[in-house]
Amino acid sequence: MLQCKIMLVNAPKQEKLVNMSGAVLTISSKNYSSWSLRGWLLATHAGLDFREEIVPLDRPDTRERLAALSPSGRVPVLQDGDRVIWDSLAIAEYVAERRPDRRLLPADEGARAYCRSISAEMHSGFAALRSHMPMNLRRVNRPRPGELPDAVAADVARITAIWRECRARYGQGGELLFGDFTIADAMYAPVVTRFSSYGVPLGEIETRYSAAVEALPSMQAWRAAAAREEWVCPTYDD
Repeated sequence: MLQCKIMLVNAPKQEKLVNMSGAVLTISSKNYSSWSLRGWLLATHAGLDFREEIVPLDRPDTRERLAALSPSGRVPVLQDGDRVIWDSLAIAEYVAERRPDRRLLPADEGARAYCRSISAEMHSGFAALRSHMPMNLRRVNRPRPGELPDAVAADVARITAIWRECRARYGQGGELLFGDFTIADAMYAPVVTRFSSYGVPLGEIETRYSAAVEALPSMQAWRAAAAREEWVCPTYDD
């Protein structure tokens, strides 16, 4: 879960959860919460009938509300009937199983293994990049002063290498990592926004891939909602 002090500016009160026939996806700030973006993209591209529940961070009842929804006390968490699925990678596997027709995992066994591997690497790695370049959709092409720290530069190099290799091996038939949208694109979508926000120089292949992600109707809808969001996190708006 995003860890920062959030100021809530004239934000509407959140409705309480009610029983509905569709699923409920609990997320947080669309400007700042990279894990929320991943869960939302996965549920959206799976074609799930779901409703958003937004829980503001660092409010008096935040911990209590999230603990009531998820054993981890973090976002995103998907409630589908009596099933509770927390953690973005678990949500990815769940929605891929629920909607195999959406092909969120490649049909080819080798491609599917590679997709899972790079998704898991994103899920568990790149701590230096996350710390140095927190997701902030309000920030536009504004690099941090000075050279990138070595650990951050190494993370950038590894991510762009993954993108180039994946596109070369499996990207035929479309502009995304495996041609069409997969769980890997959901996992790397927040990195696309980070590279844009912090003005990270990219090569031709990475630039084209980033543009393809940003052109997705789902990404455009998320950005439009983020632009209307009134929460401010001063730590991330430096």
